[in-house]
Amino acid sequence: MDDKLYAGLMSGTSLDAIDAVIINCAGDQVKLLATVEFPFPERLRNRLANLITAPEINLDDLGRAHRELGQVYANAVTALLDSADISSAAISAIGCHGQTVRHQPNANPPFSLQIGDAAALAAATGVTVVSDFRSADIALGGQGAPLVPAFHRFAFGSSKQQRVVVNIGGIANITVLKTSGETSGFDTGPGNTLMDHWCWQNLGQRFDRDGKWAAEGKIDEALLDSLLTDDYFSLPAPKSTGREHFNAAWLERHLASLTQPPCPADVQATLAALTVTSIAGSISEYAGNAEIFVCGGGAHNSTLMRQIAAKLPNNTVGTTAELGIEPDWVEAAAFAWLARARLLGEPGNIPAVTGASAEALLGAVHRPTALAKA
Repeated sequence: MDDKLYAGLMSGTSLDAIDAVIINCAGDQVKLLATVEFPFPERLRNRLANLITAPEINLDDLGRAHRELGQVYANAVTALLDSADISSAAISAIGCHGQTVRHQPNANPPFSLQIGDAAALAAATGVTVVSDFRSADIALGGQGAPLVPAFHRFAFGSSKQQRVVVNIGGIANITVLKTSGETSGFDTGPGNTLMDHWCWQNLGQRFDRDGKWAAEGKIDEALLDSLLTDDYFSLPAPKSTGREHFNAAWLERHLASLTQPPCPADVQATLAALTVTSIAGSISEYAGNAEIFVCGGGAHNSTLMRQIAAKLPNNTVGTTAELGIEPDWVEAAAFAWLARARLLGEPGNIPAVTGASAEALLGAVHRPTALAKA
């Protein structure tokens, strides 16, 4: 039994905030002990957004953001520990995913780049940090993503009922948890990223709260058909994607191809339909009548949840709260768990998911201990 405490940090493509959690896994059950949503400083948020979307990266901007983000991660951990009245000495490790600025698993050579100075985080908190989770999988020929399915299997797997965990963050992914046999999963395509962009561009709001704006519009079938022609949707798994592919420029190209572009609300409705259609189609193909549990920010979007249920009438659709972990904290908990796996010498990837040639220990370990002076 492992009753040690592990912290996890996750900041996704939406750049809304840093999710920070503390977990333990006593009795092979994941227990969430503390949670904090830590806001990005506006200047850092803008710098990261520019790095993610810029066709070429300025190395000085990258280096400054890398170091600054490490300190902000440390501030998030401090806030987390203070909120729970837990000392840093009680934390065995911090699993820090970092901020993805490029994910190019199909490039030659393939790579995935996350920033956030883990050495600075370890030095500032006095806690061992595990970071850079994707590189080991990519070195073995994998996509380096998605990495959460191993955690989903540990936390949500059932021997009685097939389940699908749907994570709707900036990008959406599914994990198919069979009652026996191999776990599978992949990125289905855009989650919230295009809807968030369109909402910001047209309303000056960072996201469409509860999907209300999308619900006001009508799905433009010509636009939806155009979006769905993207080759990614027909690619076989393993596969993963990111904002490098599904971004504002991608959307604008499809809008420009129409003879009569729809009104902004109809575009938002269509982007919601794109997310729903790609998720539901993937579940229909790979998981049949499985129970569906949604996590990530999309779990709070009632328009998405209602449409997913309508597309999959033979499936029950709920959220991971029914399985013991609220939707907002699943990814951060996953990286706390992956840090635990790294320190225990256990594999963190699933080759059937990522396409890697073998299981691997994921993550680089940064110890906080400074060398004593002679």
